[in-house]
Amino acid sequence: MISVTTRKGQKIALFGLGGSGMVTAEALVAGGAELTAFDDNPAKVEEASGKGIPTGNLREFDFSKADALVLAPGVPLTHPKPHWTVDLASLHNVPIVGDVELFADERRALAPHCQFIAITGTNGKSTTTALISHILASSGRDVQMGGNIGRAVLSLDELFNDRIYVVECSSYQIDLAPQLDPSIGILLNLAPDHLDRHGTMEHYSEIKSRLVAKSTTSIIGNDDAHCVDIASRLEQSGKSITRISNQNLNSGYGVLDEQVVSFNSGDENFVANLHGIATLRGRHNAQNAAAAIATCRAVGLSDEEIQTGLNSFPGLAHRMEIIGSVDDVLYVNDSKGTNADAAAMALASFENIHWIAGGLSKEGGIESLRPLFGRINKAYLIGEVAPEFSVTLGNDVVFEISQTLDVAVANAANDAEQSKDKAVVMLSPACASFDQYPNFEIRGEAFRTEVEKLNNLIPYGGI
Repeated sequence: MISVTTRKGQKIALFGLGGSGMVTAEALVAGGAELTAFDDNPAKVEEASGKGIPTGNLREFDFSKADALVLAPGVPLTHPKPHWTVDLASLHNVPIVGDVELFADERRALAPHCQFIAITGTNGKSTTTALISHILASSGRDVQMGGNIGRAVLSLDELFNDRIYVVECSSYQIDLAPQLDPSIGILLNLAPDHLDRHGTMEHYSEIKSRLVAKSTTSIIGNDDAHCVDIASRLEQSGKSITRISNQNLNSGYGVLDEQVVSFNSGDENFVANLHGIATLRGRHNAQNAAAAIATCRAVGLSDEEIQTGLNSFPGLAHRMEIIGSVDDVLYVNDSKGTNADAAAMALASFENIHWIAGGLSKEGGIESLRPLFGRINKAYLIGEVAPEFSVTLGNDVVFEISQTLDVAVANAANDAEQSKDKAVVMLSPACASFDQYPNFEIRGEAFRTEVEKLNNLIPYGGI
């Protein structure tokens, strides 16, 4: 654990005692803060008290004497409306921060020379975070990986200057980190998402841009208009930007024929080969790989070390994860494809797809996927959004409303096995999971469980 020593003696209010919130509370107590923690769930408050965390009703807390309000990332800061603790803190001009901000404070105080690599983007950030960590670890570096990818950032091992921290940052976390200043900041891409929490695309984009604005080295995707605009604005302000793309560039890191190339005023230099790496299949993963390669080169790895790490990358659970095959039918778990842009990346990577989609609708539905409908043999619609998706598919894609995942897998498997060409059964929902599952991970595990029931399944053994 990283104790938050920079808040020693300060009067801190903390709201939100879920996974990362509980870790943050423990880290603040360990660092000597005068903490009062609270949650709307009495069971969480009781659990925290049992761990020795000071708790109290923040409705009765004297915010006029507080040094900070620490929010868990799931607690609304601005939209759809500020949480009541935010209103109380704002009334007394109390700074509002989150766990990533506390981590950044500790790094500046205790290990200012350690590499802090922060990754964000609408899609691909978890894969890129895992890929960077894997390449660094495979080269023998001392690496800690956490943040939005699953392990709370303050639960990582203590800070040392020769240790590398690779941290995935959600927009919620960035919004609570006003002084975020990673040594390497990566912004992969931007598309409409989480607008219920940020109000507008402009606000969402502005929040995401903060991660690269104060980075020592800024790596920004060049494959969507929002990121191109952010990169251009930062360059105009005098900041040096490294651009990355899933195609060629005038300057930066791009991809030509499954090869990552560094471009310098049009000159091309081979860096790494992605051919045959199943866990990095698709153009979206080409951009992820370009970002990882640019990062690892900036850290000081050789091209040989980078290629070795790429070749052995096991992939990310629930993101185009190959479960296995039955005869010529491949089963792919893309439960992390929680919006249309993410699902598009998966659909573009395969053909003859038996597509399992649906859940809790995201803004825009699946209309943007229409150019990829030709890759879909049949769709199996589940969850609350099934009727809406069926209207969009209309007469362009054969579909059935399966309602539940078990029915969808069974029917898709049966249909795919009768297909003459090599087929893919893929869960890529283009939706949130919350109508039927607590999160995309549990949805993905449910898919795996159903696939593993199939006769003659050959599990995927990796590269």
